[in-house]
Amino acid sequence: MSSISSDQAQGSGGPIPLNQVCYRSLNLKGTAFEKEPWSMAAYESMGGYSTWRKILSEKTEPHKIIDELKASGLRGRGGAGFPTGLKWSFIPRNAPGEKYVVCNSDEGEPGTCKDRDILRFNPHQLVEGLLIACYTMGAERAYNYIRGEFAEPIARFNHAIQEARAAGLMGRNIQNSGIHAEVFTHVGAGAYICGEETALLNSLEGKKGQPRFKPPFPANHGLYGKPTNVNNTETYASVPVILEKGAKWFADLGIPNNGGTKIFCVTGDVEKPGNFELPLGTPFTKILEMAGGVREGRKIKAVIPGGSSCKILTGDEMLALTMDYDSLGKAGSMLGSGAIIVIDETRSMVEVLSRLLDFYEEESCGQCSPCREGSGWIAGIVRKILKGEGTLEDIDNTVDLARKVEGHTICVFGEAFAWPTYSYIGKFRSEFEALVKKPHQKAKKSEKSEKSETIKA
Repeated sequence: MSSISSDQAQGSGGPIPLNQVCYRSLNLKGTAFEKEPWSMAAYESMGGYSTWRKILSEKTEPHKIIDELKASGLRGRGGAGFPTGLKWSFIPRNAPGEKYVVCNSDEGEPGTCKDRDILRFNPHQLVEGLLIACYTMGAERAYNYIRGEFAEPIARFNHAIQEARAAGLMGRNIQNSGIHAEVFTHVGAGAYICGEETALLNSLEGKKGQPRFKPPFPANHGLYGKPTNVNNTETYASVPVILEKGAKWFADLGIPNNGGTKIFCVTGDVEKPGNFELPLGTPFTKILEMAGGVREGRKIKAVIPGGSSCKILTGDEMLALTMDYDSLGKAGSMLGSGAIIVIDETRSMVEVLSRLLDFYEEESCGQCSPCREGSGWIAGIVRKILKGEGTLEDIDNTVDLARKVEGHTICVFGEAFAWPTYSYIGKFRSEFEALVKKPHQKAKKSEKSEKSETIKA
């Protein structure tokens, strides 16, 4: 699924700023670079590598870069939403020994398909972001951990590395600046759990992809036991544009406390699914309109606002919200990865939940008992309810199990299936009850008929 170009971004209130940061290479339509927006020449035509060249020549003080990121309001775009500048400041850059920069391009959250398009259409911006991160945090090596299924994105990113190296923009003593920085690709094997930063680090080290206990945190004890910063693809790719155009420019794209843009992946029951890079604070109704509205003119029933692990919101709730961290947090869910899955009135919420739980049961790494056992138990009970073989007690037990898993695992994988479970049941309990009452109603009718026959006899 590729991004939608700027000339298609029309809402009922007029044009909406689209593709201003990570997808800006898609705005090269009508230029000599239209056919290959991923090339180094195309990237440089937009001002690409100007920030990195300035750093190489002027030796910009690292704390000034961090201060600019803090002022921009950039927050982690992978799901957690932690302030990026603050996170970078945790790395002890002047401490002796190696430090590492790691990019999470694993993108395994169902409904999420944004980072692969950064790698496909604007890979050089990620390369520059990683080089800047290395300099700022005192690292000499950056690793991009990419999901193994992403054949085209991997090829494009590797080609971008080759072009940047050939241009003398990475390596040892870059352009006689005394700065050392290299970028490498590491291809993962498609495990959902490796999207969790410490599981990713274990995988990168050649170990089983399972999360680590925290503390210690990666900023102090990360890859190979050294200080490490892990951010998402969209986060690193935003950095060069922020430093090029200024923190205020980026912050003003969004709303207070929600600076900049966010890539929203709109899928599900919509007419025109796609990726839309829009200002944070954009009304959900605008995004739905840009995606062509609900399929076949049906009524919107529910929305997963930020990836499958988010708590579900009803259609009516979503229609009143703007897409940003604060708005969705107050509504009881979260922005997450920005993956919006629209569910129309024809869908069974029991079936939707069952399908998601099948995924989480399959993807549990098995390290924690509450997650390993709980994911299977909950998925099994919901399958039972879906078949019409459940009871009212099963519904309550499912919620109880989800509450017991929440907060009792090493990583947030437990919450990833617990939150959908009790939020789906909480907001759509009648659908679950309808499936368990049907067989009971039949049983009661059978009992009454038996008693009637006994009385007659």
